[in-house]
Amino acid sequence: MSVRRLAEASVQPASFAFNRANAAAAKQWIKKYPKGREQSAIIPLLMLAQEQEGWVTKAAIETISDMLGMPYIRGLEVATFYTQYQLNPVGTRAHIQVCGTTPCMLRGSEALMDVCRSKIHHDQFHTNDKGTLSWEEVECLGACVNAPMVMIFKDTFEDLTPERLAEIIDLYGAGKGAEVKPGPQNGRITSEPITGLTTLKSEKAILKATRDREAKEASKAAKEAPDAIAVPAAPAPAVAPSNASKPKTDASETSPALKSPSKAKVASAVEKAASVSAPLHSAANANKAAPEVEKVSKQRNGPKTKTEPAAAFKAPELKNAPLGADSKKVAAKPAKPSLRDKNRPTGKKPV
Repeated sequence: MSVRRLAEASVQPASFAFNRANAAAAKQWIKKYPKGREQSAIIPLLMLAQEQEGWVTKAAIETISDMLGMPYIRGLEVATFYTQYQLNPVGTRAHIQVCGTTPCMLRGSEALMDVCRSKIHHDQFHTNDKGTLSWEEVECLGACVNAPMVMIFKDTFEDLTPERLAEIIDLYGAGKGAEVKPGPQNGRITSEPITGLTTLKSEKAILKATRDREAKEASKAAKEAPDAIAVPAAPAPAVAPSNASKPKTDASETSPALKSPSKAKVASAVEKAASVSAPLHSAANANKAAPEVEKVSKQRNGPKTKTEPAAAFKAPELKNAPLGADSKKVAAKPAKPSLRDKNRPTGKKPV
């Protein structure tokens, strides 16, 4: 994003003040924020100043900052950050913002910019000779399906051709901008297909109020007809209540033995016979972790027994040793020396 700076001092006015209508609107905006948070109103107040003067001046930023009790640097931060604020003088009758994002560029927004260059000024942010018109390229304006488009003040003009934009610029330049109807310029309504709706042509399928109104009108017409014969409507088939998602318990509201709640209670033995009994509790099974959850079969808590592979080597005296404290004693007891070890020289001198 390009660096945004205030306009030169030569074009800055000496002072700024809201007119009576905007001063009242500014007070209403400030009241919308909690006490101590009035500085949040700087964004709508800067917009009021821009709508009044045509652009945001340095005097307006300082005046609004004083109204909200905030340092000037904070007001300057907001005004220079948001591209919705014009920091330089723009056209007094129209400032045209041409969308240059990908959808509009693919649909010919570059040709619209060429029209602005030839009709207004070769460079952006420059006014024409009379100072009534100016233009700039902006990011997405939020109506990509109606590309290409431009925005003038708060109105968008969509589905443009270079010829149509040239006509709009001429009308605004002549002071007749109010005659231009905003929205799509090719005849379609909002974002509907230009050939008309292909789906959702009737509200009957989606609005209950429409269906009810049509039913009342049909009933009234049938009663007013002289030879009308009342035909009773077929009763709707009774639908039994579904217990598919209800747990099977002894409670009468969820018991599968009962199709619907009834004042007559079923014997408890009958209810229990139709209920599913709880599984028997097993401490060993409860202490095991589910293999499908932890990807391994293991116990949850308690002393864990170390398992060894079947092919692991074990000393002969430990193969048949019992597990527990005795096995530790056996393991700690040194093995008896063999005859070969007895005859092996030890390196000691005979006495």
